[in-house]
Amino acid sequence: MEYDRALPRRRPVEERVHDWLEVYEDFPVSQLKKQAARCMDCGIPFCHQGCPLGNIIPDWNDLAYRDHWRDAIDRLHATNNFPEFTGRLCPAPCEAACVLGINDDPVTIKQIEVSIIDRAWDEGWVKPEPPSVKTGKRVAVIGSGPAGLACAQQLARAGHDVTLFERDDRIGGLLRYGIPDFKMRKYHIERRMEQMEVEGVTFRPGVNIGVDVDIRELRTQFDAICLAGGATHARDLDVPGRELDGVHLAMEYLTLQNRRVAGEEIPDEQFITAEGKKVVILGGGDTGADCLGTAHRQGAEEVFQYELLPKPPAERPPENPWPTWPNIYRVSSAHEEGGIRDYSILTKRLSGENGKLKKLHGVRVEFERVDGRMEMREVPGSEFEQEVDLLLLAMGFLGPEKPGMLEQLGVELTERGNVKSDENKMTSEPGIFTAGDMTRGQSLIVWAIAEGREAAKGIDRYLMGETTLP
Repeated sequence: MEYDRALPRRRPVEERVHDWLEVYEDFPVSQLKKQAARCMDCGIPFCHQGCPLGNIIPDWNDLAYRDHWRDAIDRLHATNNFPEFTGRLCPAPCEAACVLGINDDPVTIKQIEVSIIDRAWDEGWVKPEPPSVKTGKRVAVIGSGPAGLACAQQLARAGHDVTLFERDDRIGGLLRYGIPDFKMRKYHIERRMEQMEVEGVTFRPGVNIGVDVDIRELRTQFDAICLAGGATHARDLDVPGRELDGVHLAMEYLTLQNRRVAGEEIPDEQFITAEGKKVVILGGGDTGADCLGTAHRQGAEEVFQYELLPKPPAERPPENPWPTWPNIYRVSSAHEEGGIRDYSILTKRLSGENGKLKKLHGVRVEFERVDGRMEMREVPGSEFEQEVDLLLLAMGFLGPEKPGMLEQLGVELTERGNVKSDENKMTSEPGIFTAGDMTRGQSLIVWAIAEGREAAKGIDRYLMGETTLP
């Protein structure tokens, strides 16, 4: 009733597009406490319903407001292993479910969360939590994204010997090579790795299970295995001209730039750059926005971002009520930096010269409900051509990659092609568990961490007969 919602300012566009630093400025503690004061300590806090991790949000809001920061980080860590990741990367479904959001702007839950953990790191309050007793059980976790990291940390704290395998040369999964540094600097991963090593986790990067090592061999070496390899099978563009030089999957593009920012030497002939080019991004989600911000920083001449679906409304429509996630029009920091967004566009074909991409041929589409289902039709006479030198495909993911590890195991899959699991996160193969996007499909970082924690509980129960993991 006393304070309006406020967020930290983004650094000026003309400054930030020339570096890879995080886009937000510091938020004064005095301002943060006012934002925490807006939390009403609801009798039924629907923010809990919105958060897959079950974060005890009203409690740590109140603790931040009262300057009890040490207690606030303890309450935050009780449900979330990595609040510095979620506080930067989560779209905040908790805020969408905030009761205050019924008739006012919701509480800035995500900003309070990241402020608590950043202060905890600065004060030296984040310490390793090694187990007091070792169980002698060995567990392999495959995949070092947020699901794998959370699972590994929980199991190590339960006293198991955990080895975390990652096929890339560094730990972190999409946190490392998919998320640009202007959204999250990579030192956040490094210091969690240091904590986890003291807690007993062994990191094995550069090992592609299913290719370098047959996963059936791991079954003889470990008492349990958790599959947390993500949903990395990207949706491709099946149109004439896809083979032209200049067409790339988003993860090919983003990974190379992240490697350069990390100081790796990437030969120019292997590097994908938007510098001086006309760029088209297909896909209007977070990955598309990451490509957009990267293209701005590389010096693209102009950037277009096309989405197949219609433009979302500015406010919740009646069929999308509180406390569900609002499918509304949003402007990320990358969109603020420039580029043209367009909706209801279908790519029909690509054309080029001498094997190089030159044009995208598209058409506008309309959606209408037929027998309860939305059907798409092309708008007659709306065909168009767009000059393009670099086309980035950010159209989502179709689930986990099947060749290699999953085929060797023969685990049962769902109708959608994800790894099937029971209530304990165990697959159809005894002792083989799964977590994160590999079992859910493409999803949010909060779901990945929640899944990793649930898988750790299932594994601990499987190995010990019971579990006390939260």
